Amino acid sequence: MEPDLFTAAAEDRQEKDPSSSPLAVRMRPRTLDEVVGQQHLLKPGSPLRRLVGEGNGGPAGPSSVILWGPPGIGKTTLAYVVSKATNKRFVELSAITAGVKEVRAVIEGARRATGGYGKETVLFLDEIHRFSKAQQDSLLPAVENRWVTLIAATTENPYFSIISPLLSRSLLLTLESLTDDDLSGLLRRALTDERGLGGAVTLPEEAEAHLLRIAGGDARRALTALEAAAGAALSKQEQEISLRTLEETVDRAAVKYDRDGDQHYDVASALIKSIRGSDVDAALHYLARMIEAGEDPRFIGRRLMISASEDIGLADPTALPTAVAAAQAVAMIGFPEAALILSHATIALALAPKSNAATLAISAAQEDVRNGLAGPVPAHLRDGHYKGAAKLGHAQGYVYPHDVPGGIAAQQYAPDAVRDKHYYRPTRYGAEARYADVVERVRERLGRTAGDGTGPSAG
Repeated sequence: MEPDLFTAAAEDRQEKDPSSSPLAVRMRPRTLDEVVGQQHLLKPGSPLRRLVGEGNGGPAGPSSVILWGPPGIGKTTLAYVVSKATNKRFVELSAITAGVKEVRAVIEGARRATGGYGKETVLFLDEIHRFSKAQQDSLLPAVENRWVTLIAATTENPYFSIISPLLSRSLLLTLESLTDDDLSGLLRRALTDERGLGGAVTLPEEAEAHLLRIAGGDARRALTALEAAAGAALSKQEQEISLRTLEETVDRAAVKYDRDGDQHYDVASALIKSIRGSDVDAALHYLARMIEAGEDPRFIGRRLMISASEDIGLADPTALPTAVAAAQAVAMIGFPEAALILSHATIALALAPKSNAATLAISAAQEDVRNGLAGPVPAHLRDGHYKGAAKLGHAQGYVYPHDVPGGIAAQQYAPDAVRDKHYYRPTRYGAEARYADVVERVRERLGRTAGDGTGPSAG
């Protein structure tokens, strides 16, 4: 029997006894207007609107759509809404368990349904990135001949995980993570809608805030937790889902953390100061608090990049590339796996040798500029690539360092006002000790004085 998820019998059973289905299924949108989030894809005249026949000309659009985005944000829901809105059969396959045999069976069933009683088919293929090239190739005839409307979902970059022939024949739609406002609206609807809990329980603000944190932008997770907590509250004959009941149900304590308030900034500050102080255990504690509270991993990644330059600098030149790589990775992956990447970077930064010499150097240089210590650029350093530059003396007498033994030309680079300023004062920590030796030799070769004593001190 072909794997048709929403058969007529299943739908009939759900209508007669809605409580037989999970809350996440009961609250599944029936139209595009009920879809939570993804407003950038739901504007009038958008490809999704045209795909379900809204607008002029009736149903139109490609026979293949690829939905790309993190889990739990509505990829299956959108496919189901398309099938309902267009009155098409809905068949779901998962690339984890299905193979070419199952795909061919669905395609053959779709051809029979179209020819036998004029019923077209929407094939929803979840996690298509898990299909091999040969398995993806098996979809091409059905897409090209419009035997099915293929809606494929992936959490991986489709340009790397989907074959070019299929990608070129598909409309690629990028789904965005659901916001707290999106999920909050969904929870309120589930609490009051007759398809949901029908007003049987209420959800106070503190419990809702905790539920939003543990959901992590995942609508299924939010509704599943809400259903479990509602059942626990009703079993205790309570009409309100208290924070304690919710904590007991999801087996997760609420973290005192307000992403828009003092806790947000206090814990973030403590994370950075623990890294600066080389206390790796304290840093991991604060990182865990931020993760468990549902902090945006991109925010944490940005703080780590700043820490790498502000507090480590050239004492460990690998610190910044590590932090940048972590920030880029978590932006692509998201939680829960992002926690591993953030831990990796946090440990590396906490245990790295520390230097704030780069921070002090640019701060001192900016301060001098603000105080008017700028002055004209020395004539021999000015641009000489235009007609008349030589007559003005620009670029005349400039010594090309590559033509000089050792690669250091003894000429003035800084304006007169700051020619003897020593902004960068390297420490003797970690790899920066090498830079300390280098900068001393370079300044001596350039004929620079020992400085006027007003430059920054790295301590």
